[in-house]
Amino acid sequence: MSFHTDEKPLMIRPPEAILRLQAACFIGGVFMPLKTCIFFGHRDTPDSIRPVLHNTLINLIETQGTDTFYVGNQGKFDSMVHSELKELSKAYPHIRYSVVLAYLPKKKDFDLTDFSDTVYPDGLETVPPRFAIDKRNRLMLDWADVVVTYVCTSIGGAAKFKELAEKKGKR
Repeated sequence: MSFHTDEKPLMIRPPEAILRLQAACFIGGVFMPLKTCIFFGHRDTPDSIRPVLHNTLINLIETQGTDTFYVGNQGKFDSMVHSELKELSKAYPHIRYSVVLAYLPKKKDFDLTDFSDTVYPDGLETVPPRFAIDKRNRLMLDWADVVVTYVCTSIGGAAKFKELAEKKGKR
């Protein structure tokens, strides 16, 4: 595959800046607005949590009205979430998911990875690289109604953003 400029990830503005209809659905006879979910977890997440993650995602889709999912790309947890969402989108074609990049990919990355389901938040290109993941995570947190976390320690980025999500009253 060769490098083409149209293969770059989509630059997006936060959802509140996008004019769109407020979507809703009926769940269990109750009219519910659709929700957005994000994820924070450890880079070295064990495969043993995959069944719990899978069931959590199904619950969010079927009973909580969650139809939009944003996930990072910094470790095993993110990779696991992305893989599960990709599979679940076959059974639930109405859901949308995107990998939210903290950095623009380098030209060499275009030969190695499919960027078709990635987004790059507008304005992140001006953030110094050492702060890019933090800024991306804060943007995602602003977009979220629901936050799913896998956190085993009280240190690190996953723990930091789990605590921040709780302080912001995210479910």
